[in-house]
Amino acid sequence: MKIHTLAKAAAIAAISVAATGCTAWDSMSSRQKGAVTGAGVGGVAGAVLTDGSVLGTVGGAAIGGVVGDQVGKNR
Repeated sequence: MKIHTLAKAAAIAAISVAATGCTAWDSMSSRQKGAVTGAGVGGVAGAVLTDGSVLGTVGGAAIGGVVGDQVGKNR
């Protein structure tokens, strides 16, 4: 993995964590929390796996959001 790709992934992760901290987390259902967390993790994973491709990042976020929503449904 290139250092440039690792730096992008770290920047995306930092932005995701900052955005999550700014949300109204207490008023969200567990399903919504799962979707937000899944989208963040999926976006970072998609960016890392596709070397920062926009399509990979957005695709990973979409898939992660759906998976997180389904996991949150069971809580």
